[in-house]
Formats: sequence, structure tokens, C-alpha cells
Amino acid sequence: MRSEPVAWPPVSAQAASLLEEAADLLVLHRDFAAAVEKCEAGCDSLGPGPGSSAEVKCSLCVVGIQALAEMNRWREVLSWVLQYYHVPEHLPPKVLELCILLYSKVREPQVMLEVGSSWLRDQTNKSLPEYGSLLELYLLHVLLPLGQFEGAEELVRGCDVFDGEQQLAFLGTICESRCQWTQQEEMHSAAEEQQDAATETVLGALSQKLLTMLMLLRRALRSMSSHFCLLPYKKMLLATFLLYLVVVRLDPASPTSLPFIYKLVQLFRQAWAAVFSPIHRPPIQD
Repeated sequence: MRSEPVAWPPVSAQAASLLEEAADLLVLHRDFAAAVEKCEAGCDSLGPGPGSSAEVKCSLCVVGIQALAEMNRWREVLSWVLQYYHVPEHLPPKVLELCILLYSKVREPQVMLEVGSSWLRDQTNKSLPEYGSLLELYLLHVLLPLGQFEGAEELVRGCDVFDGEQQLAFLGTICESRCQWTQQEEMHSAAEEQQDAATETVLGALSQKLLTMLMLLRRALRSMSSHFCLLPYKKMLLATFLLYLVVVRLDPASPTSLPFIYKLVQLFRQAWAAVFSPIHRPPIQD
């Protein structure tokens, strides 16, 4: 007998047509942006009802996830999907599987940590035939790469889908992953300690050089201070005071100011000769 074509409801038929167009744009034309637009239009045309419309909606999301990944817009995938399913517990198994694999491939498994946990705790999802495979996928691609070993052990022990042999196998895998994680942390800590030791050695050498330079600078300053103590500071102060009197208090153009100016010039000459002349030069007589 010849199989009869599936009679889609009007809304589902429209979404199915958009799904076919989106798949062609994705696979044949490689027009990923247009494929995402078709998927969004198809999902918007569908309601939250079960049955054939839910299957079409899931297929539209699968095509949309692939198109977003092809455009390197993988960061938008989870939020894009949740706008049509609203909560993680309502995600279809195929959509959840693609999301876990996608974020594991781009090394961002923490994105799916809470989403996968919420989906696996839901009682309705535990009755699905894909529950066991999704739990294994979540265990291997999310929990273990993030070092969530205690949570992984609790999840395996509390799962009724696995028998005793499967639980032992998963617990062994968790134990092995924990050992590898510990070894990597020890190697990383050893590398950090070596780097810190090298940094301390370099800083110690620089500190020693700085200390030596400061000691030399201290000696130079002490020598300069002992030299400058011999300079005629009293004459310099007197010359400065006379300059103040001439400029501020006296009128340089006045004849009465000439003796002060003459004395000031002599004092400056004597101070200049004492500071900048050679040591063996005899002192200037007043």
C-alpha cells in the first residue's frame, strides 16, 4: 500500500515549509543568516503545544543552532533557544545534546552547568529514553572538565537509569579524571613556584644594585656637604641682605645708594671666587 502524506495542521504546515527552506539555505546555499531568519519565523509561528508542532520546532532549533555556529555566533545559541522554550527543563533532548557538544567544543562548558543540571533533575525528563545518554554526555563534557567531581559522583549514584556495573564504570572514570586534575594542579603549582623564585631572584639582584647605588650616592652627598660647609655662607647671606636693601628699600639711581651697591659687588665677587675657584688659589683679601 502506498503511504499517505502526513496531514499537517495549517500552522505546522507553514512551519514545516519554513524548516525546509532553512535547511536548503544552510546546506545548499550556505546562507546562514537567512537560515536563522527562516528558523525564527517558523518558531514564532508555532505555539507551545505538543505533537507534530513540537517536532518541527525542535528541528527548526537544530538548524538554527548549526547556522549560528557556522557564523561563529555560538555565544548566542543558548539564549536564542531559550527564547522559544523559556526554561531549560523544556528543552528537547536533541537540542540539549547539541548545546552541550557546542559549548564543550569551544571550551565553555560552564555555560551548560546550570542548564544541564536543571534538565536532569526534572522528573518528566527522567522518563525519556535519551536520559541516560544525556546524563553521560553532561558528565563527560561538563562536570569533569570543570572539576565538579563530587557533583558527578552524586549524580551517578542517584541515577536509577544505570545499573551497578555502569555506576562502577562511571565512578572509575570520575576517579581517574580526579587524579589527572590533581596532577595538573600540582604541575601548575610547581611551575608557578619556579616562576616566583625566578622573579624573587631578579628582584633581589635589582634591590642589591639599588642599595649599592644609594650607598654611593650617600657617600657623594656626605662629601659634598663637608665641602660646602667650608664656603663663606655668612658673606653670601650678607650679600643677599644688601641686595634686598638695594632693590626693595633703596633707589639704585640715588647717589646715596652707590656705596651699598659697590659693597654688594665686592661681596658677590668674593663669594663667587670662594665657590668656583680652584682650592690652591689664595683667598681674596677683604
